[in-house]
Amino acid sequence: MGAPGFRDGTSPPSAGSLPSDSDATCAGSLPSGSDATSAGSLPSDSDATSAGSPPSGSDGTSAGSPLLASASPSSGRRSGADGAGPVIDARALWRTYDLGEVEVRALRGVDIRVERGEFVAIMGPSGSGKSTTMNILGCLDRPTAGTYLLDGIEVSSMTRDEQAHIRNRKLGFVFQGFNLLARTSALENVELPMLYSGRLNARARRERAVEALTAVGLGERIHHVPTRLSGGEQQRVAIARALVNEPSLLLADEPTGNLDSRTSLEVLSIFQDLNASRSLTIILVTHEPDVALHAHRIITFRDGRILSDRPVENPRDARAELAALRTDDL
Repeated sequence: MGAPGFRDGTSPPSAGSLPSDSDATCAGSLPSGSDATSAGSLPSDSDATSAGSPPSGSDGTSAGSPLLASASPSSGRRSGADGAGPVIDARALWRTYDLGEVEVRALRGVDIRVERGEFVAIMGPSGSGKSTTMNILGCLDRPTAGTYLLDGIEVSSMTRDEQAHIRNRKLGFVFQGFNLLARTSALENVELPMLYSGRLNARARRERAVEALTAVGLGERIHHVPTRLSGGEQQRVAIARALVNEPSLLLADEPTGNLDSRTSLEVLSIFQDLNASRSLTIILVTHEPDVALHAHRIITFRDGRILSDRPVENPRDARAELAALRTDDL
């Protein structure tokens, strides 16, 4: 049998098989080896439709600062905070998965630039490449070709251990499935990323974890295990865990997928408050247009490429929507 080719009959470029060091979808920026779900297999949104070949050779802080403050979703700085460069500068990203006789092109020359303080939603149908993009931006996978600078650091060619270090120091993760340790209290779940980073002593870790949980409205439930918390409360624990190492970038993958409408708005209001009060850069992947409209910008994927990248002129205000719901309930 001849060399495997793409379904469109074109000759494939050189591409490795699925990387054994593509870390799992980590819960709270855990180092490699501690992750919860595998990202090493083919992502659910990868596709095998035709396209041209990728180009060859493509290129211990203080625990006392407040985490949240009430603010309008449009009042935060959206780009270039403090004159710094972009948080994300990804160019010509290709991701090809070798499945034996077929090579699947999940990304096809994607360029993404996200400035400091932006709140960006990523949308697209299954097979569009959005999950693959999230894995690469989260240092859970590496592109087949292209470059990715995270906070000015080239991370696309890093080793597994180097990427784990970057995840723990610069990234916070929030997932649809929460990824909490079931027999561990909310407080201990939030402390976990700090334990792995090794930068704080036990007292400082506890103080910062309590502060983060209080900021998301769980100050009275810090000793509850996940089974004693509602879905919305578990997601709040996951958000608190994502914040404790003061990341440069918060990645939220379908964070409202398991929540009802009211609880989804509560989670979105936390994201908007964080973005507005701290200029925290947020990327949110969602299938729901109503959720995406709470961001400042929507990037839409299709067939491994960016179909559109547009600003949201008047982002929806989750806090105001919650207030309206409460009024309707009276």
